[in-house]
Amino acid sequence: MKRTAFSTLFLAACLTFSCRSPQARDAARPQPKASSDWLISPESFKAEVKADDGSGTIHLSNGLLRRTFRLNPNAATVDFRNLVTGQAILRAVRPEAVVAIGGKSWVVGGLDGQVEQAYLVPGMLERMTASPAAFRFRDYQTGPIRERFPWKRKRYSENRPWPPDGITLTLNFTPPPGAPPGLVIGVVYELYDGIPLLAKRVVIRNEGPSTVRLNSFISEMLAAVEPESPVNSPPFWDWPGLHVESDYAFLADSPKTAARTTYWASDGGYTSQVNDKLETPCLLLSKPPIGPDQDIAPGAVFETFTTWELALDSTDRERRGLSLRRMYRTIAPWATENPIIMHLVSSDPNVIRAVVDQCAETGFEMVILSFGSGLDMENEDPAYLAKMKDAADYAHTRNIEIGGYSLLASRRIDDATDVIDPKTGKPGGAAFGNSPCLGSEWGQDYFRKMRGFFEKTGFDMLEHDGSYPGDLCASTKHPGHRGLEDSQWNQWRRITDFYKWGRARGIYLNVPDWYFLSGSNKTAMGYREDNWSLARENQVVLARQNIYDGTWQKTPSMGWMFVPLNVYHGGGDAATIEPLAEHLQFYEAHLAQNFLSGVQACYRGTRLYDTETTKAAVKKWIDLYKKYRDILDSDIIHLRRPDGRSPDGILHVNPALRTKAFAVIYNQTNQDVSENWTLPLYYTGLTDGARIREGEGPTKEYHLDRSFRVQVPVRLGPGQMTWFIVE
Repeated sequence: MKRTAFSTLFLAACLTFSCRSPQARDAARPQPKASSDWLISPESFKAEVKADDGSGTIHLSNGLLRRTFRLNPNAATVDFRNLVTGQAILRAVRPEAVVAIGGKSWVVGGLDGQVEQAYLVPGMLERMTASPAAFRFRDYQTGPIRERFPWKRKRYSENRPWPPDGITLTLNFTPPPGAPPGLVIGVVYELYDGIPLLAKRVVIRNEGPSTVRLNSFISEMLAAVEPESPVNSPPFWDWPGLHVESDYAFLADSPKTAARTTYWASDGGYTSQVNDKLETPCLLLSKPPIGPDQDIAPGAVFETFTTWELALDSTDRERRGLSLRRMYRTIAPWATENPIIMHLVSSDPNVIRAVVDQCAETGFEMVILSFGSGLDMENEDPAYLAKMKDAADYAHTRNIEIGGYSLLASRRIDDATDVIDPKTGKPGGAAFGNSPCLGSEWGQDYFRKMRGFFEKTGFDMLEHDGSYPGDLCASTKHPGHRGLEDSQWNQWRRITDFYKWGRARGIYLNVPDWYFLSGSNKTAMGYREDNWSLARENQVVLARQNIYDGTWQKTPSMGWMFVPLNVYHGGGDAATIEPLAEHLQFYEAHLAQNFLSGVQACYRGTRLYDTETTKAAVKKWIDLYKKYRDILDSDIIHLRRPDGRSPDGILHVNPALRTKAFAVIYNQTNQDVSENWTLPLYYTGLTDGARIREGEGPTKEYHLDRSFRVQVPVRLGPGQMTWFIVE
């Protein structure tokens, strides 16, 4: 094949590189192959509930993860085990939940009397008792997993089931003497097929005569096995082998920074731990940071957020990343929607039509009237809405979706509307300085206007900037909350209810925040906005680094990149691609590395091409992407990070496809490269041999070594790239 020139002008800034063959340590190094690796063949791992006859014990298991409950003298988790490794996750019994109602705390289930907290053996259970002050187990039900909210599928996505396949187990508890009568607390577990992943939430039904107030709750309390046992407390602790995450998340672009409800606390009851000060963080608590302070009226039901617990079976970074990405594909499959997006900086009807035409002619699938376009989605003027509907109608005649930008939280409205800082009693102190409270009259009106805009215009997409970042509000005058304690919960519910409404309508949601588990589709892959003001030749390698780094925890479809066709945040002519024909090598570099990474970018400007040559280049990369879309949207194995001094590469893998892998290798040096590259093919599911071709060239047969790897010859000139297709 003819290798593609990927960039030339930026090579002068690159350092000279002496060609070396990448070593096996540069690639993911999986554990020895098993015949039933769930990341390769998940089909046989079915979730089920089994009861031990006469023992009062039930097991929730899928062959990968098992949680065991003893039902007498009260219901409690008595074993939690990673069946892939055989390791126990649990070391001691704790309540199934804790609720504070009317100012008093009550435990739900659990058993008392475990003296030794380092481990739990069956003999200990026979001596344990139920607390008379605990909510008492009544019965349990099982059933299929229900969808958390509807998902209208209207564009390309991975063929994942919704709701996910698996089973639900609900343990029901009734109140002890002294607790509010008529409360039934259901502790709900969901175990999914084909993945060591369990979800948990608490449902409170008020069947009593009076309203009760839920001040706070702990929906999970897990005395976990510690991963390390230092005598002296280190500055940084290793965490237990669980990834824990909830949908109560905001102000984040990664699962780590989104963790608002996950607390790894010390366990003072564990007195035999090695740490001298009993500071080992081995007690998992899942709870809101404040509140929720919610009233539950007679006949009403309150449901907590959902906590997911993913058992990790390796310390290998790539395998952990693959496990996490499989989790998102399972419980947020709308995140696999991956439309090709133009970021238009004009709302002029003539410009919109021209760009829609260019999208249709090149293969783009969506136009966003972005910030700076002049779009006002809060405008309720019928004439304005009619104009936007005309734009949407025209786009739809060309099979192009259309969407728009709206700014929410990072702006000031007025003193009566903005969140009130609990420290000062005045507006300010928010994540972005000032921010409107979503429980204010303005906030309620904003979401009414947004719903109306989509209903009246037929727009398909929302780019929602400044989404709710978790701000507290101490106001007692806003109609959407009473005061400080319920302000965060009520604002979170308002924005997530809106996103779920959009998901049910098929509205695509670009949200620069971690709202995936509440219905959003995409967030930033991870980049610094000011870097798009750097010189063109600097942006290319930086962008590829951003993709490489961002896809450890995100699937390619979960993160957007950026291409500044026009000026963005400054930088002038040296930073932009326009005029497109004059800087086509840089334009193509972005197109190539975005599409062959399976990552969509916001191509921001007023046009996609300016000459027939430019048009042909844009279309070439889109056609290639669409030809291999399934594999290019699949997960990435990280081969070598871009460093400006050596070739770099990634490998897409998917054992479920006919095309098992797609490797992309870039030579960003100013020298010829001639070396063999190791492709780790374990996660393709291939065991003995592979048929590999470079680009659209002839196919060659390769034999896999005992570590399921092959070596392919790479010959590239300065600034060139190539790809290998594995079948």
